[in-house]
Amino acid sequence: MSKNNLNAWKIPLYKIYTDDEDVKILTQIVKRGTQWAIGPEIEEFENSIKNYVKSDYCVTLNSGTSSLHATFLASGFGKADELIIPSFSFISTANAVLFVGANPVFSEIEEETFGLDPNLIQGKITDKTKAVVPMDYAGMSSKIFEINEIAKSNNLLVIEDAAEGLGSSVKQTKTGSNSDAAIFSFCGNKVLTTGEGGAVVTNSKELYEKIKSIRSHGRTDRINYFDNTAQSNYLELGYNWRMSSITAALGISQIQKLDKLIAMRKQNAQYLSNHLSKFKEITLPIPPSGYEHIYQMYTIRLSNKQKRDQLHEHLIKKRIFSKIYFSPIHLTDFYKEKLKMDVKLPITENISDQVLTLPLYPNMTMDEKKYLVDSVAEFFEEE
Repeated sequence: MSKNNLNAWKIPLYKIYTDDEDVKILTQIVKRGTQWAIGPEIEEFENSIKNYVKSDYCVTLNSGTSSLHATFLASGFGKADELIIPSFSFISTANAVLFVGANPVFSEIEEETFGLDPNLIQGKITDKTKAVVPMDYAGMSSKIFEINEIAKSNNLLVIEDAAEGLGSSVKQTKTGSNSDAAIFSFCGNKVLTTGEGGAVVTNSKELYEKIKSIRSHGRTDRINYFDNTAQSNYLELGYNWRMSSITAALGISQIQKLDKLIAMRKQNAQYLSNHLSKFKEITLPIPPSGYEHIYQMYTIRLSNKQKRDQLHEHLIKKRIFSKIYFSPIHLTDFYKEKLKMDVKLPITENISDQVLTLPLYPNMTMDEKKYLVDSVAEFFEEE
């Protein structure tokens, strides 16, 4: 079986939920034959996001990675600055620090949310530290209020990598609304997806204006560039990180059903948890009190690495796509060998050795769910 052939999988890791509204809004833009870039859908999607999260400002970009990069640039981070980040994350969390010439400082995570441990951040702070960058894992907030308390007492910014968290909440506040800035990703496996895309939310008008400039070549246009007969003025170095109108339109359609998608995910996650709870070797993804988990990923934790790897291989043989999210960034060849980062993060490494993400998506059928839990049961029964 080819692991690259999607048709080979009985159950893929994720499927994108679509309906007629997605097709309708895209068709309208395609047929109008203009404003496929910098169209009115950009601002409409941004307004939908900021209103959903309850932030003052939102800027859309072409990916979560460029959103983080732009936020670091707009915050003025640069050479010799230090940003405290988790190693248990997608690699762009660390790479974006390097993009602006700053230094990533890896800190340990805690075992409830798999986010940065607030109790250990203080020990990583130096006179070069400029920000703390927590990552919200798998659709659940990190301990953002505790992280904020430490950061603010040290005059540090909190830039939240909420790529996986749009729609989740903590203490009745939406993830992304409790930081100086937060970024979201809309790539294919996210709860709200536009294929690719990202956004930054913030309550800082200054940061908002800077990111808007950075995403579009550093120019000051107040009129759509493609509709403007005047010459543009360029004030700073910028990039072409704009989201297309077609992408934003898909986001408008998707965000209108975001709560429905989350409810469907929760229902499917509950089914999996109900049927997997009998296996003592499995720790289920149950959120702490006050946290809402939207199950962007359904990640279980096994008792040890050997058991995890064996289950992983068993599911692949059953044509069920499972995956390890995440391997520690500090142990990748690039960070360990090329950058010579010698970091010891035993909790991060232990959790990474034990986690396994199982398939979960809104329109998962009963047959798919049953086949998944039966296959896991088969693994433990064969031992």
